[in-house]
Amino acid sequence: MKDRRPVDELSIEELEEILRVRKREARLERLRRMEKRTEQATLDPLASPPAESYVPPLPTGYRRYQDVGATASYRPRALEEPAAEEKRDARPRRPVRWDWVLNKSLLVIELGLVVGLALIFFSARQMLQEINRASTQVYQTQLPPLPTPTPTPVIRVVLLPGGHTPPDAPGGPAPQEIPAHLRHLVEMITPLPVPTPGPEQAVRIVIPSIGVDAPVVEGDDWESLKRGAGHHIGSANPGESGNCIISAHNDIFGEIFRRLPEVELGSEVFIHTSGGQVYRYVVTQKRIIEPTDVSVMYPTSSPVVTLISCYPYGIDTHRIVVIGELKP
Repeated sequence: MKDRRPVDELSIEELEEILRVRKREARLERLRRMEKRTEQATLDPLASPPAESYVPPLPTGYRRYQDVGATASYRPRALEEPAAEEKRDARPRRPVRWDWVLNKSLLVIELGLVVGLALIFFSARQMLQEINRASTQVYQTQLPPLPTPTPTPVIRVVLLPGGHTPPDAPGGPAPQEIPAHLRHLVEMITPLPVPTPGPEQAVRIVIPSIGVDAPVVEGDDWESLKRGAGHHIGSANPGESGNCIISAHNDIFGEIFRRLPEVELGSEVFIHTSGGQVYRYVVTQKRIIEPTDVSVMYPTSSPVVTLISCYPYGIDTHRIVVIGELKP
């Protein structure tokens, strides 16, 4: 008796059993059809196969050319899959672009030259700094006593102190440091002897605004400025009425006055003497002049200090002059 219950009332086990039965019936039906086709082929060999299994015959018309022309020696053969190495070798190789190689080589050479120049510049800079440090250490040490000079009359100065040309340089002083109408008198100029040390002699200069704290020696010639700032012989001593002239280098021998262009009006300058006195000057003027403008070294009626150094830094074609007035 057939089960008349609807699908919703059947359990999962019953549904699975029904599905197995249906599959088995469909498989048996396929087997019966195959057996029937087999029996029919056995009884009638000339009968055509069922439509679903019919395969049309291959064309044979091409065989009429098999013994003619280039096809006479043709024999079919199975194609073999090329190996992976052969596939890689079969790819077309790109030609070498020599222009690209040349451009890249030139670029590498240019970069090497730039790096080399940078290293040379850095080494020169390091050497200059090392020389300045060594000079600073020298003038900070105790100076040997100076020989007692014999007094001689003061001669007229025709060139500002602090130049960068050594006295033994070939050709003498640089032409731009000597006035044209006085160059024939250069050999007649002799440095003044160092006076006997006294209690009012300057021994130290301090400029707080630019961080200067350096010794002061008598004389502003080439050898004297190697040891510190130089007090011009013949100019007034600190605190006296007159022009107290002090000069120093800006880019060699310690770079004492390197930051002198940064001094502002109203800045303070302190000068210590060997007698223990400290004189305070206040900056009132700042000028850029030619190295032959010696008017800044003329005597004055009031107590002033004149600071001189080369300008600009590393070029030194001019002089920077800072003037301060004595204040209590």
